[in-house]
Amino acid sequence: MKLGNMSVPGDCERISPILSRVGDKWTVLVVLILSEQPKRFNQIRREVENISQRMLTMTLRGLERDGLVARHVYPDKNPPWVEYRLTDLGQTLVAPLFTLCQWAAENCAEIETNAAKAKVA
Repeated sequence: MKLGNMSVPGDCERISPILSRVGDKWTVLVVLILSEQPKRFNQIRREVENISQRMLTMTLRGLERDGLVARHVYPDKNPPWVEYRLTDLGQTLVAPLFTLCQWAAENCAEIETNAAKAKVA
């Protein structure tokens, strides 16, 4: 696949669902939160503002299915509890996501100004 003058290995059909998964706003936030340390469900939910329990559950299941997050059950705890952590593959996603978030933070004001100008026009 060609993107301007860059060549990207693979094809759109295979890459598109992966980009949709890792580019989802909840996925980005969950991965960055888990990059700090493994956390329990409610810890993640408290740190990701405005995410519903259902959406967090769906996000974590998708990340687990794709091999980016591992779920570990501690049955010896009373009551038993579950912890989520990034896998080695999930760890490789942290740097690109952090770079993207940093870019967004640095350009947020300009983008908001442009959007406001477009709304007026």
